[in-house]
Amino acid sequence: MFFDVNAWEAVIIIVLGFVLIGPDRLPEYAAKLGRAVRQLKQVAEGAKGQLREQMGPEFDDIDWAAYDPRQYDPRRIVRDALATDDTDGSRVTAAVDGDESGYVAPVGFDPSRPTPYDPDAT
Repeated sequence: MFFDVNAWEAVIIIVLGFVLIGPDRLPEYAAKLGRAVRQLKQVAEGAKGQLREQMGPEFDDIDWAAYDPRQYDPRRIVRDALATDDTDGSRVTAAVDGDESGYVAPVGFDPSRPTPYDPDAT
């Protein structure tokens, strides 16, 4: 359902709302909720219309299912990243032979030098 609320939780929320709001004001709050939902739908339709107007015919060509966040599986993404074919070792060779290996030579203690400070690390 909505916000991962199952049917029993929704029933409990509705009963709690009925008890807290009371039967006298319940129709008033239900009408407010209905207006808010209609207003939200109007805003969404307006944004969709504006996007369609700005994009023109390209809007109909968009595969909206590709942008659905529920389709992304982190395990599959990591598996695909680890399964890259590097049989010739070119990436490893480039990292070892390159000038930017990431190795920094250790510096001995010198009391005359100030302590190194990195503002980005704090």
